[in-house]
Amino acid sequence: MSEVIADARTAHRLLGAPPRIRWHRQLLWLAAVMAALAVFALVARFVDGREVLGANLWDKPLKFAISTVIYAVTWSWLIGQLERSRRLAQLAGTVIVVALVVELAIIVGAAAAGTTSHFNVTSPLATAMWSLMAVSISALWVATLVACLVLFRNQLGDRARTIAIRGGALISLVGLGLGYLMTSPTAAQLADFGGIAGAHAVGIADGGPGLAVLGWSTVAGDLRIPHFVGMHALQAIPLALIAMELLSRRVPVLRDIAARTRLIGTVTVGYLAVVALVTQQALRGQSIVAPDAVTFGLGAAIAVAMAAAALVIVARGTARGR
Repeated sequence: MSEVIADARTAHRLLGAPPRIRWHRQLLWLAAVMAALAVFALVARFVDGREVLGANLWDKPLKFAISTVIYAVTWSWLIGQLERSRRLAQLAGTVIVVALVVELAIIVGAAAAGTTSHFNVTSPLATAMWSLMAVSISALWVATLVACLVLFRNQLGDRARTIAIRGGALISLVGLGLGYLMTSPTAAQLADFGGIAGAHAVGIADGGPGLAVLGWSTVAGDLRIPHFVGMHALQAIPLALIAMELLSRRVPVLRDIAARTRLIGTVTVGYLAVVALVTQQALRGQSIVAPDAVTFGLGAAIAVAMAAAALVIVARGTARGR
């Protein structure tokens, strides 16, 4: 029966009827709440001057709230477009909501209390909160995995759009998983344990000089970078395709679906290579603003390979058009 309904909806679209925009409502509500939290945290950081590890207490809630808004809106829209396994995807979306609410509640609570939320095992309460957060993060990863698998059971537009959405979702899942690299105690922590088990910095203790707003270390490796870059492939790769579709009005070769499919495939592979690049850079204790010859060489190789592949695709598409 579900197959018949799916086929009917597909036929409805093919006959030219305007598509009905659907959303996962709980994820939209979460995005609205997180937008309000972002405004609150932005105001609070100017009112409350307390700091933890050299950063304002409200910087972390602000960054997490903004990221959650983007993440929730994206998955709300994606889940709303699905035809097959829709109920399973809806359930996965609801689990994502619960997991993120738990995580953000702990982050905000820790900020209000004037302490850190992540890696904090300085007291029984802090340990319980960090353990609960770890459970919520794991639930988030599993729910996202389920949602990603459901994407592979659905047609998501033409071939280029399907690759962009599936590729972005899978790399986002990898980015989420890279967060686990931060959860193990460092050698320095084990040698002189002070109640903190885990770190985002590599080579130094957390804190110290960092990029404005983002806070990424400018003097050592920072595992938040591959985590962030990987997670937001979910938005970046589909946006790259949207840019191609808009440019197709002026660039004839981009009107060719085969050319767009190959180009977005190149972007997806290149993006995954960039995630690997910033991961190795962070793990080697190297700041994002001070790449050594190895990192610079790998980055240049990725850029050259992507540019060469794109030129070949465009040349072949142009030749076909002629």
